[in-house]
Amino acid sequence: MVLMVDGVELETTEEGFLCDWRQWNEKVAQAIAQRNDIEISDAHWEILFFIRDYYQRFKHLPNARVFTKAIRNELGEDKGNSRYLHKLFPEGPLKFACKCAGLPKPPTCL
Repeated sequence: MVLMVDGVELETTEEGFLCDWRQWNEKVAQAIAQRNDIEISDAHWEILFFIRDYYQRFKHLPNARVFTKAIRNELGEDKGNSRYLHKLFPEGPLKFACKCAGLPKPPTCL
């Protein structure tokens, strides 16, 4: 599949994940989110930047439990819980945070 952002064609997987995470920027995030019926708020950006930083630091994606715990450790108890994350990404916090952040599909996600 192809995602068009500002006249540039970006390769995506069949599920809509960017093939090259380095092509990501905020406009790409907006386009991916729009495709998935997500309206990005400041709260979303905080999680998107968090997961991108995590991926760059550790060179892998966490499973859902580790993702939530890492957010709790970094951003606090009020944001590091599944209820908060599901409000932002109802279809699956880890999967859709990674997708909107331009990262690969986490291996633990169906």
